[in-house]
Amino acid sequence: MVQQESYGRRLTTLAAQHGDATAAWLAAVDDEETAISWRELESWSNRTARLLAARGVGQDDLVVLGIPNSLEHLAASFGAWKLGAPVLSLRWDLPAWERDRLLGVAGGKVVVADWEDVEGAVRSADVRAADGDDSPLPDRVAAYSRLVASSGSTGTPKIIVTPKPAVYDPADPASQAVGDAGSVTLGASPLYHTNGFASCYPPLLAGQQVVLMERFDAARAVELIERYRVTATILVPTMLQRIARLPDIDSRDLSSLQRVVYGGASLPEWVARKWLSLIPPERFQIMYGGSELIGMTVCTGRDWLERPGTVGPPVGCEILILDEDRRPLPPREVGQIWMRRLDTTEEPFRYVGVDTPQPILDGYRTFGDMGYLDEDGWLYIADRRQDMIISGGANVFPAEVEAALSDHPAVNDVVVIGVPDPEWGHRVHAVVEPTDAADPPDPEQLRAWAKERLAPYKVPKTVEYVERMPRTAAGKVNRTRLAEERTPSTT
Repeated sequence: MVQQESYGRRLTTLAAQHGDATAAWLAAVDDEETAISWRELESWSNRTARLLAARGVGQDDLVVLGIPNSLEHLAASFGAWKLGAPVLSLRWDLPAWERDRLLGVAGGKVVVADWEDVEGAVRSADVRAADGDDSPLPDRVAAYSRLVASSGSTGTPKIIVTPKPAVYDPADPASQAVGDAGSVTLGASPLYHTNGFASCYPPLLAGQQVVLMERFDAARAVELIERYRVTATILVPTMLQRIARLPDIDSRDLSSLQRVVYGGASLPEWVARKWLSLIPPERFQIMYGGSELIGMTVCTGRDWLERPGTVGPPVGCEILILDEDRRPLPPREVGQIWMRRLDTTEEPFRYVGVDTPQPILDGYRTFGDMGYLDEDGWLYIADRRQDMIISGGANVFPAEVEAALSDHPAVNDVVVIGVPDPEWGHRVHAVVEPTDAADPPDPEQLRAWAKERLAPYKVPKTVEYVERMPRTAAGKVNRTRLAEERTPSTT
């Protein structure tokens, strides 16, 4: 039976067991595919660990990774863990303003990224060229395996510290991979995302093979599933939708897939039903939760067919649906979702950069999401936070986009909302009151302005102008009404 091992020592064990067998393939955007063996990954990670140590990284010193999905990401992550250092992965294409704000909150010891304006950063080329001693290092355990960056419900940057140390424990659900023994997992999401991490590192630590996509492309994903007989993957709704819309998808061979996990946003019913026709419903798994690990729900596609729209019953937690006055609501009435973990022996999550909210209502916490329970206690999500926009599986907070646009001299007032979109689920839409109503700025000019200040996925896809923003005397605006007015009627 496999015993508990630190992440670093676990890779050493796997290299001894599997040697020159392939651990992972990188599917690059140029269509090239590069394999790395367990022995090669172990050797490279040990060399990278010594490279990081030479830059001052030691026990529990944070290593920030700002590089795309790559074999270098694997070597740098395992290299950090071998030193007993936790890892924080950030988007590699963040605007300098947003990136520096997060780096300021994180306070990492070393940054591994190709950001030319970040002094002292370890470059991808440095990781590739790491040489010298590749022997195993003394065994060390990072107090936390990784940290997760989040903008929070108000757009304020914070870092979520997960409560798990960097220890592989096959008996711990947190260590379990997406697939079963012998699985080949497709990593389709970026590694800074929770789904990206979960579809890469837990499978590797379990001794399973991973096909890591440098960047998601629907047609390429299907080709990789067929070629490598992929058995497991995690996909956000936009990915599921793009694959479902491939013209030849009904003739493609997805028979190797034993588990497709979906989470991150509401899934259009037609997409769910399409996937449940492509693979057996029991192989389609729906999950709801968050990086704070305050609770989760799980169900299968077969459950979904019996209860369309559900995200499942609570697993290891209890759920309350409360109204604005925090009074319990009956079944099928929408309110705020509150969750309480049944296991209270583990350390709770905490934030870096802002105060961690204390549990209220006898240990219950909330992500701020809205939903309801049916008569049997199964959860349904009505909205992912009232103001937050989920576009392509990514969270966009209007306050942050509004702050960037309002800095433009031609913008007098702006409100950002999400409107239904057939490709993105919801698209980021800016309603702008121009400084000069007779001469509003060109929409593309505003989008270019935003691109210089925001991550690409936060930039409004559409812009419209109004003569006057419908604010109250108190300066408030009804975002829900603005969105409803811009939503096509289904009647």
